[in-house]
Amino acid sequence: MSSRRDFIKTSVAVAAGLSLAPAGLDARSGRNSRGKCREGGSADIIIAGGGPAGIAAAVTAARMGRKVRLFEMHGALGGMWTNALMTCLIDFGKGDIAKEISRRLEELGARVPRRGRMLESNYIFEPEYMKYVCEQMCVEAGVEFLLHCRVVDVEMDASGRRIKAVYTESKSGRQRWTAKAYIDATGDGDLCERAGCGFDFGGENPGDNDQPATMMAIVKVDDDTKIADCIANDPVSFGGKDKTDFYAGKARLKAVAQKAGYDATYTFLTRLHKNLLSLSVTHEFGLPVDDVEAITKATVRSRQEIFKFTQALARNGGDGWESLRVVATAEQIGHRAARRVHGKYTITNHDIETGARFEDAVATSNFGVDVHATTKDIKGFSQPHRQKSKPFQIPFRSCESADVDNLYMIGRCISGGFYPMSSYRVTGTAVEMGENVGRIISERI
Repeated sequence: MSSRRDFIKTSVAVAAGLSLAPAGLDARSGRNSRGKCREGGSADIIIAGGGPAGIAAAVTAARMGRKVRLFEMHGALGGMWTNALMTCLIDFGKGDIAKEISRRLEELGARVPRRGRMLESNYIFEPEYMKYVCEQMCVEAGVEFLLHCRVVDVEMDASGRRIKAVYTESKSGRQRWTAKAYIDATGDGDLCERAGCGFDFGGENPGDNDQPATMMAIVKVDDDTKIADCIANDPVSFGGKDKTDFYAGKARLKAVAQKAGYDATYTFLTRLHKNLLSLSVTHEFGLPVDDVEAITKATVRSRQEIFKFTQALARNGGDGWESLRVVATAEQIGHRAARRVHGKYTITNHDIETGARFEDAVATSNFGVDVHATTKDIKGFSQPHRQKSKPFQIPFRSCESADVDNLYMIGRCISGGFYPMSSYRVTGTAVEMGENVGRIISERI
């Protein structure tokens, strides 16, 4: 008979998205609450995570004739773009997949400029349309994907150096899947952790916080021209002598909120469509990626902060703000941090300072070092630092696990230091990386 302690242990594991076998049974024996594990099938490539990097890799590989299985734990493809409502594309437009996404969004009328004029490298999009674009690209390419399904465990071969199979949990129960190659596109490095890979986490120095997490929201007003000076991508808000300071609207929004009686940890407002706006007002400091209780509490706090912020502005913000309403909040809090999985090459501070070039480059990061405040006592939104950077390349070796021979990483969980990741973490680089890693793996298997 199970004890209360066993029940609590099982409940915590389920809440974390993991699966525990009944007492006395090995979790990898394939047993779950429905009975025996079912064989899910085989593929050339299995990808865990249907975010920007995962989609790019999946579509590229499928178009090259490879059988691709993609598992996404949320109810839509797109990851940070859709489930986290991160509606800004930065360092975008590199490679065929990014250009195709831009073209499809343009045809749907679902993107607007971020800095006054349309730049293929930097614009704002509507997340519901991005869901549609991501799904249609995968469907048309023949990617076999499952939503509401996450990889929870791995089975290693006798050498301990290769993944033999992965296990997923979903409404269909536990299933076992095999492939020739496996790609971790979870953002957090979840598959690599399950496979026993080494990784780093945290700031530049031991004990330092990694970057904070942010929850996004979609809001609406009746007439956004009345608050245009607080909308970061409206030219009315641009500051500086030459009126090109994109961030001036951010400062005005914070001042309006303070006057209305609310001092948010972070403020940013951009226009998606007429009277429809993207809002971020939260910084969750020191939030780990592997603690479900901490993530749950941070999610609840962040959503509470969004509602308190918008209610304060609606009551006391003045003309234009009285009609402010929340349309949607993200179901996934947006982590800037991740496990930095050990690869065959680790991108260093020296690499980004010198603009390193590599023969096996799979992406170029043109985005500078961008570190958000890592503790609440830091004044302003950004963390002061002296780390310099130039556009630098990311080698394929940084996407190859050092510990598992048929396991690869794409997105922010690749092998690099704290400062390099603060540059390559943006989704434009993730898409380029996913496309090229997907191509290389497809050519090799």
